[in-house]
Amino acid sequence: MTAVHGAAPSPFRQPKAVWAVAFACVVSFMGIGLVDPILPALSKQLKASPSSVELLFTSYLVITAVAMLATGWVSSRIGAKRTLVAGLVLIVAFSALAGSSDTINGIIGFRAGWGVGNALFIATSLAVIVGSASGGFAGAIILYETALGIGIGLGPLLGGELGGISWRGPFFGVTALMAVSLVATIVLVEHTPPAPRKTSIIEPLAALRHRGLAIMSLTALCYNWGFFTLLAYTPFPMHLAIHQLGYTFTGWGVLVAIFAVFVAPRLQRRFGTAPTLYVNLALLAADLVVIAAFTSSRTTLVVAVIVSGAFVGLNNTLTTQAVMLVSPVERPIASAAYGFVRFIGGGLAPYVAAKLAARFNVHVPFYLGAATVALGIVVLATGHSLLSAAEHPVEAQTPPAGDEPAAPPGPRPLVVAVDGTDSAAAVCTAAAELAAMLRCPVEVLHVVETDLTMEEAAVSESMTDATAALAWRVDQLLAAGATATGHLLEVVGDHGDVGRRIADLAEQHHARMIVVGAPRHGGIARLLDASATAQLARHAPCDLHIVNSAPAAR
Repeated sequence: MTAVHGAAPSPFRQPKAVWAVAFACVVSFMGIGLVDPILPALSKQLKASPSSVELLFTSYLVITAVAMLATGWVSSRIGAKRTLVAGLVLIVAFSALAGSSDTINGIIGFRAGWGVGNALFIATSLAVIVGSASGGFAGAIILYETALGIGIGLGPLLGGELGGISWRGPFFGVTALMAVSLVATIVLVEHTPPAPRKTSIIEPLAALRHRGLAIMSLTALCYNWGFFTLLAYTPFPMHLAIHQLGYTFTGWGVLVAIFAVFVAPRLQRRFGTAPTLYVNLALLAADLVVIAAFTSSRTTLVVAVIVSGAFVGLNNTLTTQAVMLVSPVERPIASAAYGFVRFIGGGLAPYVAAKLAARFNVHVPFYLGAATVALGIVVLATGHSLLSAAEHPVEAQTPPAGDEPAAPPGPRPLVVAVDGTDSAAAVCTAAAELAAMLRCPVEVLHVVETDLTMEEAAVSESMTDATAALAWRVDQLLAAGATATGHLLEVVGDHGDVGRRIADLAEQHHARMIVVGAPRHGGIARLLDASATAQLARHAPCDLHIVNSAPAAR
């Protein structure tokens, strides 16, 4: 392997606009567990039944689900920044109104408006960070994942601390923090033009006609039923004080973040998406059975809730990956369709749980939650072949062991892997020089990366732009006298999957050498995200040449 290295920029050295949106993401992710500690206090102080209090989740999530269908329609017409700002305005307004309300029905209604703002925000925040960040696509994903982890971990803690002062505290806390984010976003984030293609509201619903997307979305609905039964209803049988509930769900949130960001990609690489999901869903169902059987034991409830964070984190990331792998439609449309279905399940579950507990006993909701998660395993199994074929496109074309064909006659090619960044020109220039010296053809792979961040997916560039860029690089090599062929390489997963897929295709082409650009993030970033270059070096079937595009290095 030959390489020339320069200093890699940190993903945490970003423009102020990126930090403004990242801060808003932290506050948004706090909302997952922010109100959990105050649910019993709301029921007592507002003289509301548990089922009425659970409507805080139902109104918020069901409206978020419906609004997800319109996010693409809105953002494709007014642009990502205006959509983001609209979402922040709604969150600020309705969180303030919820905190000011004196009735449970008022809070329920204002949470619905909050849900509309949340849908607009989560649909565009990742895209804005990716579009504004310096240091490349991978660096932007790392920053977003960091915001996700901090927000999920701190949400219940902040909810418990503010809720200990007043049940209104968490609502007004969100109002203040999101107001700061709103001003910073308006001032610092540059204008983004509307998308070239206007998205229709019915496109996400039409996408659900595709069997793979429908199966994975229904699997997510079943899982979310069990998850939100656990998240939203366990505070009632725990009988803990507000601060104690905050600490319990903080432990839960920390495990969610760790297993979503760090553990899920590693298990997926080791065992595959479907097998890992089967085991994880079974473990979550078992956890719910334990809660159902030992609901009167406070210690058991606390431990089971905290442990469930590991299963929730794994499932959120792996189910999102499964959706993006099998979906034949554009990523934003697939995300909207998937979000619509899964949020419906999450929204209905808490209300049904409270009604079942009142009608029968406190054990029944958790047994039902376990059954729905188990049903998710059955639903997932009906799409197993689709998921496996989408996850292993290269392996599916590989002949059985012992029947591998010999390398084709003629010189073995160089495999050149590039993306949509400025370094592609330098990489192709170096490849042309090597091809001339080695007297071999060039296979150009233009990588389009879809990276996953627990519940969202970001695409490094559109397929239209990637196709045009690939044609440009092939023309560059042809002009330099090389024989070149171009290929688009779509990769869904974490950043390390890019390296493994390039190595697979190089082996398929019997490559003499692989030529790639130098990694653009290092230091702390390598601890948070698998390096594509490191994975390529580990799995490459031939020599690897790394080109640094920095002028000083060249």
